[in-house]
Amino acid sequence: MKADGIITQGNSRGSVIKLGIDLIGLDDIDHKVLRTIIEKFSGGPVGLDTIAASISEEADTITDVYEPYLLQLGFLDRTSRGRVATRLAYEHLGLPFNKSAQQKLI
Repeated sequence: MKADGIITQGNSRGSVIKLGIDLIGLDDIDHKVLRTIIEKFSGGPVGLDTIAASISEEADTITDVYEPYLLQLGFLDRTSRGRVATRLAYEHLGLPFNKSAQQKLI
């Protein structure tokens, strides 16, 4: 409507940003999942139910909707002890990665 019905890269990018979606397609919940793992649980490992409770989201929704894309991007790993945020997730969020602290937990 704002661009007289003409779609350009600039106005489509602006619309996506207004919807809370970043340039690689992550929305607010994706960011909440990653930030929860990183900031509340030192990067993981942390169980799915704990993540779900921390962000007030259903575990099934995280597994079915959010987790596949985060895994595909390489931002999240599943381990036998729980979910772990990867270096790529830290970099995307602009957070420092502490590999030695994370390796102690796995």
